[in-house]
Amino acid sequence: MKKILFGMMTLSLALVLAACGGSDDEGSSNNDGETASGDGETVDVTASNWQFDQEEYTVPAGEVTVNLTNEEGFHGIEIEGTDIALDEEGSATATLEAGEYTIRCSVMCGAGHDDMVATLIVE
Repeated sequence: MKKILFGMMTLSLALVLAACGGSDDEGSSNNDGETASGDGETVDVTASNWQFDQEEYTVPAGEVTVNLTNEEGFHGIEIEGTDIALDEEGSATATLEAGEYTIRCSVMCGAGHDDMVATLIVE
């Protein structure tokens, strides 16, 4: 019984670690097949194991395109209060009003997943 329990725990740990260790090298595309229009502002977010490359990103209000790149591990993002949600690398565009928006990793990526938070400041 102990061997089965130990085996299951080992397998679970391997699966959690594999979620952060994978990569997606197929390039950037929007989840819903749309391409960024090129108008407006662009925010480049780079995710690595349990952190984003910046704590804050600042853009003017209006049309904003968010590009997600996974430098290390497999991550997605969700920007609270907007329609922007990426389950993998890619781009999404939305028209944003002034305010502060929380960016969170949307893919369970391991022990530091809850710490993957940044702020998008729209002026």
